[in-house]
Amino acid sequence: MSDLFAAAGFEDDAPRPLADRLRPTALSEVIGQDHLLGPGGPIGRMAASHRISSMILWGPPGTGKTTIARLLARATSLEFVQISAIFSGVADLKKVFEAARARRRAGQGTLLFVDEIHRFNRSQQDAFLPVMEDGTIVLIGATTENPSFELNAALLSRCQVLVLKRLDEAGLEAILARAETVTGGALPLEPAAREALIAMADGDGRYLLNLAEALLALDATAPLTPAGLAEIVQKRAPVYDKDREEHYNLISALHKAVRGSDPDAALYWLARMLAGGEQPLFLIRRIVRMAVEDIGLADPQALTVAIAAKDTYDFLGSPEGELAIAEALVYCATAPKSNALYKGFGAARTAAKATGSLMPPRHILNAPTKLMKSEGYGAGYMYDHDAEEGFSGQNYFPDGMERPVYYVPKETGFEREIAKRMAYWSKLRAKRNTAEE
Repeated sequence: MSDLFAAAGFEDDAPRPLADRLRPTALSEVIGQDHLLGPGGPIGRMAASHRISSMILWGPPGTGKTTIARLLARATSLEFVQISAIFSGVADLKKVFEAARARRRAGQGTLLFVDEIHRFNRSQQDAFLPVMEDGTIVLIGATTENPSFELNAALLSRCQVLVLKRLDEAGLEAILARAETVTGGALPLEPAAREALIAMADGDGRYLLNLAEALLALDATAPLTPAGLAEIVQKRAPVYDKDREEHYNLISALHKAVRGSDPDAALYWLARMLAGGEQPLFLIRRIVRMAVEDIGLADPQALTVAIAAKDTYDFLGSPEGELAIAEALVYCATAPKSNALYKGFGAARTAAKATGSLMPPRHILNAPTKLMKSEGYGAGYMYDHDAEEGFSGQNYFPDGMERPVYYVPKETGFEREIAKRMAYWSKLRAKRNTAEE
C-alpha cells in the first residue's frame, strides 16, 4: 500500500544512484548480452513473441540480470515481483504465491524474480515447483554460482539456464560513455587512467558506474593520472569464494597451467587464489599432487621440492612462506612431464581388482615351516644380488597370469634413463627365460 509521500510523488525527486538512473528501459539498451537478447537469442525471441518461460540467469555480478528480468516483465505485461533469497524465507514465499494466485484469478500473470536464488535451500527451492507447473508464476532466478551445483535437479528441469557474459572492455567503455551523456559531464581522467578505471571494474558494469559516480562528484582541476586514480578509488576485490565454484575453477586453471608447462600462467592463478584468501596449505597439497601425477619419475626431485615448500611454509608462515610455494609451483611447471606412473598405477589397480584371488608364485614365498617347504614354498628362488649383473629375470607375477606391462616410461627427463634400464632388463629376462626352456 502506498503512503501519502509516495502518492505525492516525492520519491521521484529523491537522490538515485547513477547505476539506477542509467538502468536500460528496453532490452536493446542492455550492453554485452547480444547472444541472449539479439533477434536470434532465446530472450530476444521470447520478448518478440510476448511469451516467456521460466529461466535461470547465471552470470557474474553487474552484467544485467535484474534489468533483463524487469524488462521481460514489461515486454510481456506480467506483474514484476522481486525477492531476494538472502532476506526471504518460506513464510515470505507463501505470501508471494498467494498474491500471485489472486492476481491470476483476476487475469494477471506474475513474473517472480528471485535474486541470489542459490541461497535457498533444497526444500525452499522445491516450494517453487507447484506454482511453476500450474502457471501461477513465471520464475526468473539470478545466480552467480553454477546452477548445476547449487540448484535442485527438479527446479533445473523446469527452467532454461541462460549464461550471461562478463562485460568486455568495449561494453564497459560504452557504459562510461552513456554515463557521461546522461550526467552531462566528462570523467576527469587521462586516457591511461580511463583504461585503468575499466580494468578496476573487472567486467562489472554496476561497480564501474559506482566508480564513475564518485569521480563525477570530484572537483578535479586537472585530469587524473592512473596513480591519482588509485589514490581516490579502491580497486575491486577479487571475485573468489573458497567454498564455491570459483574455488574449483581457479584450482583447475592452476593445475592445467602447470601441466601445460606455463610458469607465468601458473604464478598468475596462484596469486589470484592467494589474493582471494585461499589457504596456502591447500595450494601446497595440490602442488604435491601435480608433482606425482603430472611429473612423476620424469623428475623425481619435483616431489622433494614440493614437500620442502610445505615444510618451509610451516616454518615461516605467511607471507614469507608463500614464496616457497611459488618456487615449488614454478619448479613443477618447468619440469619435464610424464603421467606414465599415474597411468601405470591405475592400470595395476584395475588388474588387481580383476585378479584378486591369484596367489604369488611359490618360488618367491617364504617358507618358515617344514610343511611350507614340503609344499614347494621358496623352491627355486634366485637371489638377485647373487645373479649375474644383479638381475635374475625370474617371474614375480602369479602363475598362469600372462606378464602385463603397466609402467611405460616416456622419453622425457629422468624417465629416459629408466626406459633404458627397463629395456635392458627385458632383454636379459627374455634371454634367461629362453635358456631355462
